[in-house]
Amino acid sequence: MNRRKVTALCLAVLMLAGCSGKESQQANAETESSVSQSVSPTPTPEPEPEVYQVSFSATGDNLIHDVLYRQAQRRAGGSGYDFSFCYDNLREFYGGYDLNWINQETLVTDTLEPSSYPCFSTPGQMGRDLYDLGMRAFSLSNNHTYDQGARGIADTLAYWNGMPEDVTFSGLYNEEMENEGVVLRQQDGITFAFLSYTEYTNGIPTPSSAEAHVIYTSETERIQSQVELAAELSDFVIVSCHWGVEDSHQITNGQRQLAQQLADWGADLIIGTHPHVIQDAQWLTAQDGRQAFVAYSLGNSLSAQARPDEMVGLILTVKFEKTLRPDDSQTLGMSEPKLVPLVNHYDAGYSNIRLYLLEDYPEDLARQHGIRANYPEFDRTYIQNLLTENVQAEFLQAA
Repeated sequence: MNRRKVTALCLAVLMLAGCSGKESQQANAETESSVSQSVSPTPTPEPEPEVYQVSFSATGDNLIHDVLYRQAQRRAGGSGYDFSFCYDNLREFYGGYDLNWINQETLVTDTLEPSSYPCFSTPGQMGRDLYDLGMRAFSLSNNHTYDQGARGIADTLAYWNGMPEDVTFSGLYNEEMENEGVVLRQQDGITFAFLSYTEYTNGIPTPSSAEAHVIYTSETERIQSQVELAAELSDFVIVSCHWGVEDSHQITNGQRQLAQQLADWGADLIIGTHPHVIQDAQWLTAQDGRQAFVAYSLGNSLSAQARPDEMVGLILTVKFEKTLRPDDSQTLGMSEPKLVPLVNHYDAGYSNIRLYLLEDYPEDLARQHGIRANYPEFDRTYIQNLLTENVQAEFLQAA
C-alpha cells in the first residue's frame, strides 16, 4: 500500500474516532441529566411522638415513737438526731425510682418538743433524712394531724414550706390555697396532682385558730370538686386516704365505696394508709372507662409497734407513661403495679429499729426479731403466709 493511501486511511480512522468520542460525551451528558432529573429530593422525616415515663413508689405509715427518736439522738452523739440508720437498707431501692412518696404519720418540726403516743411530735431531722433517702412527696393528712393543736399545724406548715423546692406535700388545706388546694408537681414531662384525706383525727376537732385543716373522707362534695379539678389540671391524679380499721386486714365497705367514687371523679391511683397492717389491692373501672388502681393499706413503714403483722408493710410501685403526638393528642397510661414486701425489724428490747426489703431479710435475722419474745411464731414463713393470705398474687412481688 502506498504512503498516500495509508495516510488517507489513518485520517479516516481518526475522524471516525473523533465523532465517536463526541457522540459518547453527548450520550453521557444526556444520561447524567436524565438520572439527575429522576432522583427526587430526600423527604422531610415525620415528627416522632414524645414519650415521657416516671417510675413511682409509695410507702406506708412512718410512725415515729419515742424509742425511735431516742435511738436517733444517741446515734447523733446526744446533739441532734440521726434517723438515717433506720432506712439505710432501702437507699438503693428508692434510688431506682423517679418519684418516691410516703405517708408521714407524725408531725415533723424543728420547734416542737418530741413526743410519742398518743400525741406525736417528731424532730425535724426525720424529714431531712427522708429527703436524703430520696423521698420527694409527703402526705400529712392522718389521725395525728391535730395532735399538737393550732401551733402544731402552723409549725408543720412552716417546716415543710422550708424544705427544698422539689418537695411536694399535701393534706393541709385553707381557703387561700391555689387550685382549691390541689397540689401539682411536674416530674420528667408529666404533671401529677396530689390530694390527701383522713377518716378522722382521734376525736380532736379542728382548732379554731388553725392556719389550715384536714379534709375528712366524709366530705364527699368537697372531695369530688377537688378531684375533678385535679383531673383537669394534671395528667395523673394521686389520692391518699387515711381510712379503714386499725390492725384489720379486712377492707371495709366504706373503703371500697370511696375508692370507686374517687376513680369515677378522676383519680388514677389511690393509696390507702392507717390500718398499720397490709390489705389487698385491685384495679377499678371508672365511669369513663379508665382503669384506676387502689392499694387499700400499705401497712407500716418505720414504727415501734408490738404486733407481728404490724412488722410487715408494702411499698407500692407503678409506672406512669405519657405519649404526646405531633398533632397535640396524647395517650396516658399507668402500668405494672407491684406491692413490694417490707419488714420493720428490731432487736431485743426494741433496739436498733430498722427496715429491710423482704428479699434482703434472711431467716436467721427473722428469728432474732425482738417481737419473738411475745410472738415466737414470727419468721419468714409467718411473713410469707401473711402476704399470700391478704394480697393477690398478681400484685405481690416475690421475695
